[in-house]
Amino acid sequence: MTLAIGKKIPAFSLPVSDGSVWKSADAKGGNLVLYFYPKDMTPGCTLEGQDFRDLHAAFKRAKTAVLGISKDSCERHAKFRAKEKFPFELLSDEDEKVCRLFDVIREKSLYGRKFMGIERSTFLIDSNGKLVREWRKVKVKGHAAEVLEAAKQL
Repeated sequence: MTLAIGKKIPAFSLPVSDGSVWKSADAKGGNLVLYFYPKDMTPGCTLEGQDFRDLHAAFKRAKTAVLGISKDSCERHAKFRAKEKFPFELLSDEDEKVCRLFDVIREKSLYGRKFMGIERSTFLIDSNGKLVREWRKVKVKGHAAEVLEAAKQL
């Protein structure tokens, strides 16, 4: 199944940093930002998380929940979340099921070595579960503010 703007996202569930399970049905009645990022505690991912953290109150006022998703374990997410005081959950997608659903696994290159990993991407879903906007190949600077502006339009 492929995602398309204006279409409902398929139901999914993932473990949360505290070991419980988050289900997409949990977002009913509010808007949702899903941001996919490569790895906990790396410079770009930390900055992106901090930006979403710093705008968290504004996202709440816009009736929009924020969730971060990466392939890191729940234990690693819990450490990252505590260290950075993130007021939102981080979901663990170790088997890449949801990453593949949102088509964010891409060939990447680091120091000449090629590997498959998460391409930084963000998705805005409305209160009816429909995909409203997507950002791919995200550059961190200013991104969370841009997502917030889009959320305020809903």
